[in-house]
Amino acid sequence: MKHLGTGIGWRPEIADAVERMPGIDWVEAVAENVCPGHLPESLVRLRERGVTVVPHGVSLGLGGADRPDEGKLADLAARAEALGSPLVTEHIAFVRAGGALTASPLLEAGHLLPVPRTRDALDVLCENIRIAQDALPVPLAVENIAALICWPGEEMTEGQFLYDLVDRTGVRLLIDVANLHTNHVNRGEDPAKALDELPVEAIAYVHVAGGFERDGVWHDSHAHAVPPAVLDVLADLSSRVRPPGVLLERDENFPEPAELERELTAIRETVEKGTGSGARDEAPPAPADEQASEDSRDDSQSDSQSDSRSDSRKAAPPTDPARQRLALAQAALLSALVAGTPVPEGFDRTRLAVQARALAGKRADVVAKVAPELPEILAGAYRKAYLAYAHGHPMTDGYRRDALDFAEHLLLNGRLEDADVRRRLSDWWLERSGPAPLSQRPAARLARATRRVLLRR
Repeated sequence: MKHLGTGIGWRPEIADAVERMPGIDWVEAVAENVCPGHLPESLVRLRERGVTVVPHGVSLGLGGADRPDEGKLADLAARAEALGSPLVTEHIAFVRAGGALTASPLLEAGHLLPVPRTRDALDVLCENIRIAQDALPVPLAVENIAALICWPGEEMTEGQFLYDLVDRTGVRLLIDVANLHTNHVNRGEDPAKALDELPVEAIAYVHVAGGFERDGVWHDSHAHAVPPAVLDVLADLSSRVRPPGVLLERDENFPEPAELERELTAIRETVEKGTGSGARDEAPPAPADEQASEDSRDDSQSDSQSDSRSDSRKAAPPTDPARQRLALAQAALLSALVAGTPVPEGFDRTRLAVQARALAGKRADVVAKVAPELPEILAGAYRKAYLAYAHGHPMTDGYRRDALDFAEHLLLNGRLEDADVRRRLSDWWLERSGPAPLSQRPAARLARATRRVLLRR
């Protein structure tokens, strides 16, 4: 596996600072925020300097009951090729449920949710990963996620689940040590035991991030400094194998660049201290056929690896019954979280309530980012109004559609007593609700006036 070194998550808010930081070997960019035909100039400059850029996907939902969407896979492949990336990464999670497999409305979580560690879920995940591997021009690595809730009736530990996943698919692992710490606090899972069980030789790289604890629950915020407990997990991992790459994640509440540099220094020192205590200097070499494949990754996957994948798919049992069972379970859970339906049997109601509030809060935060005019127009009333809306209106078609639906809901059903706020919100919605900006449509003024009259009724 390519040696990556020390990196940081590239975000537009800190792009200039990242370019100036010393000792940055590579960066990771959220794949869905990168357009292959219009790469951010900062990423282009970093690439020209020889800095590796890895696209990190968040929307595939490889742990969901449905097979991966071909369009999303094609988009991820295009981003990898545009960035000249040596690999791409995604999550072991589901992000949507319902739809055709359950004959129910499709619901979106807007967040990464844990899959049950069962044989059904593992069978489905393995097939989904094989589909993704065949569609991508570079190797895939998948990340363990942080979770607030536990599935009832789980059949494996996280380490066992990941070991079997790697054994059956050959996929690489992106191990997030902050998520191991989160699951220790929230689910009582020992990070050391997970590291004992998982195949450390399959690690592509490692995530490190901060969070905070409130009322006995650890929130993986990516908006706080990395705590000593997370560095302790990193040290334990580094004492077992020197990770090919380590990356600091920060998504918001960005500190001064000097503070980020201090965190990166602490991460480097932790890895060096850990590897100095007897760890293997690198993950063991890949098998000969896999190594040959990696040597030719710049052009294509090797024929031997493709044949191996095809053979493993033929040998795998049909997953349709497992998909059906998983679909029903995931739809019931997600519906309870975002639509207020009864809590499925076996789940902790208190934890589900915490998760539901966290999902609604994240929706509010992301909508405020994709449609910053809304909190500007509504001022201090935005968050309360959005959370009230989210309680009875699950997200079904992404955040941009959600922002439009929220504004329409306020205009039709909300108590907007301030005429100026109502006018500004109406103009915003009208401008964005059609297939083209209102100013570019025929009879724009007439349409604006007509709709405004209807919205006042």
